[in-house]
This record gives sequence, C-alpha cells and structure tokens, in this order.
Amino acid sequence: RPSATGDKPYNGLASGGSNQGPLNPALQDAVRDRIKALREADPQAQTPVPMDLVTASGSGLDPHISPAAARFQVARVAKARNVPPEALEALISRHTEGAWLGFLGEPRVNVLELNLALNGAPLL
Repeated sequence: RPSATGDKPYNGLASGGSNQGPLNPALQDAVRDRIKALREADPQAQTPVPMDLVTASGSGLDPHISPAAARFQVARVAKARNVPPEALEALISRHTEGAWLGFLGEPRVNVLELNLALNGAPLL
C-alpha cells in the first residue's frame, strides 16, 4: 500500500493522510501512475487493481490490505519469494482477519504478519 508520509516513506514520525479528495487532480494522477506501475510490474494480472493498492491509508502506515489486494499480488510475490502460489494463498488466508467484533469493518490481511510468515514459515 502506498505511504502517505511524503518524502520519508513509511516513517512513523511523518505519518498522516494526504488529505487529497477524490476530485483532486493530484490524487487522480498519482492513482493513474500507481496503476500503471502495478500493471508494468505484473503484466499477467488482468483483474481490476484493488483501490487500496493505489491509495494511501489515513495514517499512511496501515499494516493491512484487503484480501483482494493481497490476492492481486500473488503471482508477482510468489515469483519474487520463490514460493508456490498455492502456499502464498494459504498464508494469505491464515493472515486474513475478519470484521472487528464479527460485524465492524471489512476483512483485512495483516501484511506485517504475512511477511514474517513468508520469512520463516515452512512453505512446502
């Protein structure tokens, strides 16, 4: 997920949203550029790009993405990490959290926990 921390990417001391509304041309340009970069990084990905992969969270430091955003990246991440896509899909499912208290919010993937699992989990 893109960082909204400006010239200090992913720096907690610089956290904060971009405060750009959906009609702001700067946001529209940034989203267009991010979609282009994702398509260039993985030309085989033909599904629509999930919105959370091209927009920053409110804090700019959110450790979660949607399950759709995680699955959109499976082929690219599996290749980069040299793991079977099926193993990555299983880890995504394992690290997908449901709605808070069972009904508040949307399901989300904890990317930090997923990356830690990728670093140390036996995948085969």
